[in-house]
Amino acid sequence: AARENGAMGRVTDRRAVVHIETGDAGGPTVVKRMETLTGEEPLEIRVGRPGLGRTPLAVTMRTPGDDVDLALGFLLTEGIVAAAEDVVTAQLCAGAETPNTYNVVDVTLAPHVPPPVTDPARNFYTTSSCGVCGKASIEAVRTKSRFDVAADDSTVDPATLAALPDRLRAQQRTFDRTGGLHAAGLFTVDGDVVCVREDVGRHNAVDKVIGWALREGRLPLRGHVLMVSGRASFELVQKASMAGIPVLAAISAPSTLAVDLAEDAGLTLVGFLRGPSMNVYAGAHRVRAAG
Repeated sequence: AARENGAMGRVTDRRAVVHIETGDAGGPTVVKRMETLTGEEPLEIRVGRPGLGRTPLAVTMRTPGDDVDLALGFLLTEGIVAAAEDVVTAQLCAGAETPNTYNVVDVTLAPHVPPPVTDPARNFYTTSSCGVCGKASIEAVRTKSRFDVAADDSTVDPATLAALPDRLRAQQRTFDRTGGLHAAGLFTVDGDVVCVREDVGRHNAVDKVIGWALREGRLPLRGHVLMVSGRASFELVQKASMAGIPVLAAISAPSTLAVDLAEDAGLTLVGFLRGPSMNVYAGAHRVRAAG
């Protein structure tokens, strides 16, 4: 069971700025005004077993909202849980701060789920820009998916992929006010919108989507495309693989390690998806024109 408590009024906030525009002959103009900014706050994820206390597992900097889904998506992509029945309860709670900020998610794992192993060499603290920087080595993050992504025989039309950036952008309500949020969108291979989430961190937006799918009992996400704003990192490929998503598409470039992992996992990786053009870096057999 998942429950979110508390007022979620911190997705955006207003701040005073000095706006400057350079002039031609008359020199710059200076105006003081209010601007809407994207919220960023820490979220602590704590896990435990029935009848036992909960232990802090991770802290991530995120935009408040869909925090329970963020925690569940994080636990799934870290290989700690695999399905909704692995979680007894997941609840957003107040923590020890005054006034209450609701920056803690308490997760109770089912008795059959092994507790996560905490390794001092592996720091679970993440930032909004990079979710794997604290892990000790590349071997520690190459988590094995429970789902056989390579066996997914779904295909997608290039025209469908080309339409996804605009469809994702159309769902970004907070971005319109701040210009400072990443987005992750889950689509069918026919281009239908399934779930879109925003966050100051690209990896958090993906975890929010995957956590939602976990709660809805939709895993593995066969026959789906994960569309992300910005670049495609190793971590995003890993998260897609852990959720059983066969196609990951990004507006910008992938890294070499992202391509290597996509090839290893049998996942289709599309980058530079802008307008009518795109690059297919791995799994071209799923893109009909490139097969």
